[in-house]
Amino acid sequence: MSSSDREAFRRLAVELQILEGTAETVQARLNLVNAALTELNIARMTLEGVGNEKVDALLFVPIGGGSFIKAKLESTDRVIVGAGAGVSIERTLDEAKQTLQNRLGELEKTRVSLQQQFAQVVGRIQEDRDKLQDLSVRLSQAERRSSANVPEAEGRS
Repeated sequence: MSSSDREAFRRLAVELQILEGTAETVQARLNLVNAALTELNIARMTLEGVGNEKVDALLFVPIGGGSFIKAKLESTDRVIVGAGAGVSIERTLDEAKQTLQNRLGELEKTRVSLQQQFAQVVGRIQEDRDKLQDLSVRLSQAERRSSANVPEAEGRS
């Protein structure tokens, strides 16, 4: 059993652990992006619905936990849109829709990029697992050969 094979085995095992951690991180980021996409799509659909309503229409506003409050629509042409970092800006309905559409486009690009990264990492993990398996077999065979070559007389003195 060569020391270079043992070292390669250790190196691959460490690389595999790092790649698996990377895959978990990319998957977590992908989950966050998917959640943000879902939220933005709901907001976009809601704005579409608001545009079809009349002033003073009765609305159910979600407050979390599956609970709602009743509210009346004051305006159908102006909405408040989050600008980031806790800042919100009043926009026309069309501007708000465009803002959401732009964000959706950017997030979709991010999602595609993360999916590609994830696929690359998973591919590399599979390659490393295959190499690790091959090395493991070679090391196991080398150990069996070396133990078979030990003369029985060595143990007697």
